Amino acid sequence: MPFWWSKYVKAVKKNQKNGSNLRGSDTSGTAKEIPIERMGTSLKKRLDQLKKATGNSPDFVIHEFIIGREANVPAAMISLDGLDDPKMVNENLLETIINNPAIDPYLESGNVLDDLMKHAIKIGGVKTVMNWNDLFSHLLSGDTILMIDQVYGALSISTRGGERRAVEEPATEVTVRGPRDGFTESIQVNTSLIRKRIKNPNLWMESMKIGEVTQTEVSLMYIKGIANDKVIEEARKRLKRIKIDSILESGYIEQLIEDKSFTSFPTMYHTERPDKVAANLLEGRFAILVDGSPFVLIAPAVFIQFFQSAEDYYSRFDIATAIRFLRVLVFMISLIGPASYVAATTFHQEMIPTQLIFNLTAQREAIPFPAFVEAMLMEIVFEILREAGLRLPKPIGQTVSIVGALVIGQAAVQAGLVSPAMVIVVSITAIASFATPAFSIAISARLIRFLFMFLAATFGFFGIIIGSIAMVIHLCSLRSFGVPYMMPLAPFVGENIGDAILRKPLWAMKERPRLVSQKNIMRQGENQRPMPPGRQNQGNGDSP
Repeated sequence: MPFWWSKYVKAVKKNQKNGSNLRGSDTSGTAKEIPIERMGTSLKKRLDQLKKATGNSPDFVIHEFIIGREANVPAAMISLDGLDDPKMVNENLLETIINNPAIDPYLESGNVLDDLMKHAIKIGGVKTVMNWNDLFSHLLSGDTILMIDQVYGALSISTRGGERRAVEEPATEVTVRGPRDGFTESIQVNTSLIRKRIKNPNLWMESMKIGEVTQTEVSLMYIKGIANDKVIEEARKRLKRIKIDSILESGYIEQLIEDKSFTSFPTMYHTERPDKVAANLLEGRFAILVDGSPFVLIAPAVFIQFFQSAEDYYSRFDIATAIRFLRVLVFMISLIGPASYVAATTFHQEMIPTQLIFNLTAQREAIPFPAFVEAMLMEIVFEILREAGLRLPKPIGQTVSIVGALVIGQAAVQAGLVSPAMVIVVSITAIASFATPAFSIAISARLIRFLFMFLAATFGFFGIIIGSIAMVIHLCSLRSFGVPYMMPLAPFVGENIGDAILRKPLWAMKERPRLVSQKNIMRQGENQRPMPPGRQNQGNGDSP
């Protein structure tokens, strides 16, 4: 062991023994320099303490002034540049407090902060803060802090602003028909987009700070009376159990609260579309919103949910059903397409038509590699091209993906490294993987595809069948917050099978998913089927 590494390990053990770590923070993750005790009354001492705690950072703007024409009391306004709304601070707040003779009586009262909050400051979201922890929490969220000399505590005034990305159509979930708005990095904007769609007081939201250093705002949203209380309580426990330095994206939360880590299949759904979140909330699920991330987590999630698109419910049921069948088919192609080709050409040539096997044999006559190596080579090349096209700037990335695939494929065939049939199979597989609505389930198929290719090269179609059985058993063992992952197929729930691979008409989808929402099951009334006026009266028992 190098001497420098042994010293580092000893230092870590020593700091852990003393209840601290190498970053200079205590066991709770709160920096030692930040004062956590109750604040005093001297304005100068409080400002000096604040500057010391923040390292005298220039983005902490401190504006000192005098309030009260007769009292002449020193005061200070503290805000964080870039997170506040300067217009609101300068025009609405400072002009209201400075040179306002009506403030003098309140400065002489016994409860200065409450009187100013109720009578002088005409901005919503004003709160009193009595300790440094609350002060920093509000200040770092974009609020403005008002301190008055010889007055214990301070006022936190909601002046949150800063630069925000405009609401625009999500780039990862494009639909032909449906709303065009998508989530942004602001949690306030995201919650408002959901509440615009569900105007009901039973839409509850619980907010909490997660991340000992980042103090990221995380919100748990659900509909009271529809969501399962046990599931909500379990989600609440898992969120409160998180102890980590930083939460920078909703993917952090997903990995820390999912039911099972060692699986390539996602057990939580993420989306950028507010209409998807609203629809899932109405089915009894809950949503987790993370400040700074446009992706909202939805749970409990089931396997068939990843093959459903928002526009399935905006189109007729027969069209939506046909498209869902197509999505399941392309998922199977992306999963076992190359493996089936390898198994058929290696072990089961009798299953291929005679004329076709002659053509394939003629193509492979000069190929030096077996079908398995040929398929692996092409799959790896396509994965490299796909990753390169994703990471490069958009204009260059599209060019590299298209030109690279064409040039490399044609050159590989002419060089005799791969057969034309293999290029066709791998190309169809790559295109099929893009047809899956959810990227998280598509990338799972991309990983498992290599395992199926190995099984096919070793055991033929028998290996593919064994792999499929093992995958189904694994899927049936998964849970998402206690809900079976393969519901409503396994366990079979007949009432909800009409919104799985099939999609019944909206007027026939009377019940919510039973294992997701176990109360308030009915979501529509009787006799919702559209009929001509005469037949509607007959259906209601009235004479035409």
